[in-house]
Amino acid sequence: MSILDELRRLSAAEEIFALLEVDYDPALLRVARLHILRRMGDYLRNEPLAGLAEAELRERCRGFLSSAYADFVSSSPLEQRVFKVLKDAVKPKKSGAFVPLSTIRKD
Repeated sequence: MSILDELRRLSAAEEIFALLEVDYDPALLRVARLHILRRMGDYLRNEPLAGLAEAELRERCRGFLSSAYADFVSSSPLEQRVFKVLKDAVKPKKSGAFVPLSTIRKD
């Protein structure tokens, strides 16, 4: 079974950290677990992994998890904006309902 298959089987962030032997602060993981795992998934999707030996693949996964975790050590999930709902929270809203005061008539 490959490391990617093993990762897919796991259901808790703590299990993933243990499998890849990455140290973590439980308090940070409680707050940012989904964000960290999503960021790791983003790193995995953006990296060509086909053809890597199992040992190299495991080391890459370990590095991606470490990097994802480090992203949230120094900043919050709100600052990192991993999920769409947080990304959309800072987009400028289209203001189709804007009516300039000069167009309002007094009757």
